[in-house]
Amino acid sequence: MVTPLKKSEELDLEGLRVVARFLLDAGVHGLFPVGSQGEFWALSREEKGQVWETVVDEVNGKVPVYAGAGAESTRETIELARLAKDLGCDAASIITPYFISPKGHELVEHYKLVAEKADLPVVLYNNPPRTGVRVPPEAVARLVDECGNVVGIKDSSGDLTTTMEFIRSGGPKFSVLAGRDTLIYATLLYGGKGAIAACGNVVPRLIVEIYEAFVKGDYEGALEAQFKLAPLRLAFELGTFPAVVKEAMEMVGLPAGPCRKPVLPMDEASREKLRTVLEGYGLLKAR
Repeated sequence: MVTPLKKSEELDLEGLRVVARFLLDAGVHGLFPVGSQGEFWALSREEKGQVWETVVDEVNGKVPVYAGAGAESTRETIELARLAKDLGCDAASIITPYFISPKGHELVEHYKLVAEKADLPVVLYNNPPRTGVRVPPEAVARLVDECGNVVGIKDSSGDLTTTMEFIRSGGPKFSVLAGRDTLIYATLLYGGKGAIAACGNVVPRLIVEIYEAFVKGDYEGALEAQFKLAPLRLAFELGTFPAVVKEAMEMVGLPAGPCRKPVLPMDEASREKLRTVLEGYGLLKAR
């Protein structure tokens, strides 16, 4: 989920409720506030709590809520995961530290402590293009073996070999979720269990269609939906992450607001290209 902001860059909690209702009405199977698209790095602890509390209240048990509770230190990560649990979140997604570069054994210790102290299901988050830190597949195997509540991983590496190794290392009960929107279908084919998709803020029904067609055995329909999704995901290159999704939402009438600085609005030429992409989905009137 995006974190809607006012022009002043303060939280727009009513806008957040609107977005949550929009996603629920589209049939999504879970909500993930304060992740990468939710600008977790730009929010204070208090703001993260406000976002989680608002989403949990709006969802009212309809679907699970996954809280993005990763931080640079193990201590802060544990504090955030505990807060998420106290506010009613169902699981915590924990990105790797993203300034330091811990080795594999240090990541294992980090995640083991978080899983033990937080006392709720933990979804690892591998995003080396952003963090420069890679979760080794052998670390996944250890964590699954030693921590009963390490239940899955979001893989945003964009590397299907890495995704496949997570599936192989984690075993049948471990849920590998696609974090690269263009690879949802491929991840499902390899044995992954689903996706956490930033594009879902704009076209949630299309994301749901990929998954639901696949599980029904309609592989042709799932692949068609995956191909249809590609232009929006590829449009991410038009602006500094995570501005493109927020600008797309504003164009289609959903509250998103600006990103927190230093991320600036897209330039007009890039905005026009994004508008053309959205017209292709029938979300805007063709000019």
